[in-house]
Parts: sequence; C-alpha cells; structure tokens
Amino acid sequence: MAKDRTSKKKTAKVSPKSEDRVIKTVSTKKKIAPTVSRKEQNRSVQSLDLIFGRETFKWMAIGVALMAVGFIMMLGGNNTDPNVWDENVIYNWRITVLAPILILAGLGLQIFAIFKK
Repeated sequence: MAKDRTSKKKTAKVSPKSEDRVIKTVSTKKKIAPTVSRKEQNRSVQSLDLIFGRETFKWMAIGVALMAVGFIMMLGGNNTDPNVWDENVIYNWRITVLAPILILAGLGLQIFAIFKK
C-alpha cells in the first residue's frame, strides 16, 4: 500500500486558454543523520571536571552560614519604650563585637575555600 510519491505528477490550470503546466512534487523524506541524544549530552556534561570540588562547596556553605548567623545576631536593639534611650540594648556586646567577628570569619572562610584548591 506504500505509494511512491517521488514520481507523482500534478497538473494545474492557470487560465482556460493557457496550456497545462506540469508540477513535479519532490519528496522531502531524506535520510538525515540522527542528532545527539539527550542521554549522550548528559553523559558528556557529567564527564567534565569542575573547578571546585565537593569539599570546597562544604567550606563555602559553612562560611555563608557563619555570615548569616552574624547578620541575624546583628539584628535587635529593640527598646520597649520608643521615648526612652537605652544604651545597653543598642550597644550590646553581641551586636557590636560578636556579630561583626562572625561575619568577618565567614568572609575569611570563603576566601580560604576559594584558594584551598
């Protein structure tokens, strides 16, 4: 039941006085080389070596966590009464000393993780 479409001819009339024109249809079904499959693409991506390894990312995550803890500790300084200025709450040791030390330690750990390799 398969028909050969490459040799099929059609005729078309332009006007009643003109002659019949022959239009030849061409099959576009050619054998094209297959493209690279997605599985092969994934394999080639997985075989690449990354600049940073798993251990480097662990150190970087620890550094980000230290910085986040430092920023969270820097929050605060809430006065219960807005009309009263309490220096002990605003200039607390946790806010002025400990939190910046944690942030700088996190940044130092980031630099260590990057240059470790």
